[in-house]
Amino acid sequence: MTTNSTSGVYATLPDLIRMNGLATGFSFLPRQPVHSLLAGAHASKLRGRGLNFEELRRYLPGDDIRQIDWKVTARTRKPHVRVYTEERERPVFLVVDQRLSMFFGSQRNLKSVTAAEAAALAAWRTIAVKDRVGAVAFNDSQTYEIRPHRSRATVMSILQRVVELNHRLRVDSTDRPNPQMLNNALRRAARLAPHDCLIVIITDGDGGDAETQQIATQTAQHNDVLVVFVFDPLEAELPSVGRMVVSDGQRELDFDSHSASLRRDYQSDFVAIRQKAHHFLMTRDVPVLPLSTAEPTIDQFLHHLSVHARRHA
Repeated sequence: MTTNSTSGVYATLPDLIRMNGLATGFSFLPRQPVHSLLAGAHASKLRGRGLNFEELRRYLPGDDIRQIDWKVTARTRKPHVRVYTEERERPVFLVVDQRLSMFFGSQRNLKSVTAAEAAALAAWRTIAVKDRVGAVAFNDSQTYEIRPHRSRATVMSILQRVVELNHRLRVDSTDRPNPQMLNNALRRAARLAPHDCLIVIITDGDGGDAETQQIATQTAQHNDVLVVFVFDPLEAELPSVGRMVVSDGQRELDFDSHSASLRRDYQSDFVAIRQKAHHFLMTRDVPVLPLSTAEPTIDQFLHHLSVHARRHA
């Protein structure tokens, strides 16, 4: 599946608006198909819309015996059940990374564009299922908050802010990389979503440290968290193309990519860092959705979060 994308260097508002028509066929709710990243022994305990306790009443024929309150039943010597009603909505907060570390890509998109597309798909899908959506969008110097509402106008505000930050990214930017902005954005999101929310963190993880782990642990105690890990294939595997010069805007490194040992070390370092972060998140019931810049964003959402396999299982 393909989309009418830009060159992949910058996201555009018309492209993100068009993703409204693609935001179907996937879900952030529980009971995912067996191959979904939200299923399995280490799956997130996503609560979906959740349940609210409404009343305690006498048992009636046909009631679910799993809802029997055995303490009250023993005390009154008559069976009683607990009655629950489904919560009407579950707010979704998007944390969208548009820092200089995201201004990188070797194939289809830059990471910043893939992150913008992921945010658009998540936002449109959220209001389609009648939940509220808000966002924390950030770069290396600023963080913006959009309060959650269930409206197209709110989605447009989120997309406009993301596009604004996206278009500030330049090779000759006067901003300097600021890894700490990731933690700043996560703290903002934690304040906006105190409990029973879904927080979708869309980032390349640059700047993740012990404080990031602490914030994630505390946030996941009262909310569902999904990490959308954006990466470029060149970060995972170094091609053998001879001498290369790379720069982060401040420093330069000149090396020979023909070296087999260098390529092995490069790949093993990426895998080790990713596996360490993945293990930490999974032990806290936080699923990780890997999102490559080399493939269409919607195709990857459908692969990892598809509802079709569940319907036809």
